[in-house]
Amino acid sequence: MLLADDFGTGQILWSMIWFFVFFIWIWILITVFADIFRSQDLSGPAKAVWTIFVILLPYIGVFVYLVARGHKMHEHAIEAAQAQDQAAKEYIRQAAGTASSGSSPADELHRLADLKDRGVLDDAEFQKMKAKIVN
Repeated sequence: MLLADDFGTGQILWSMIWFFVFFIWIWILITVFADIFRSQDLSGPAKAVWTIFVILLPYIGVFVYLVARGHKMHEHAIEAAQAQDQAAKEYIRQAAGTASSGSSPADELHRLADLKDRGVLDDAEFQKMKAKIVN
């Protein structure tokens, strides 16, 4: 009963606030370390120095990194998002069986004609797919 008297609503609120601040701090640390190791413009020794700096002096190290290389973090995030988007689009093209960026409509028509010659496609399917490629 004594513990319940000391632990009121305000203490619960402060505990939750500190928990979320700690969670945000861990998130920032992970983001900084991820950026350090994915940076193509940093050499190996520079990555090691930044890592040691952030480990030995975490608050100062993270804040200095954010000030010194915050713009690069943004650029790296954009590059990673674009690469992931391009990979997803290429996978979708490949899975759907549509023309990839290097294949021309003539190549697709030749592939369709080959499928028709082998008996995989009948005339109606061939004409329908040919119209889709030509348009």
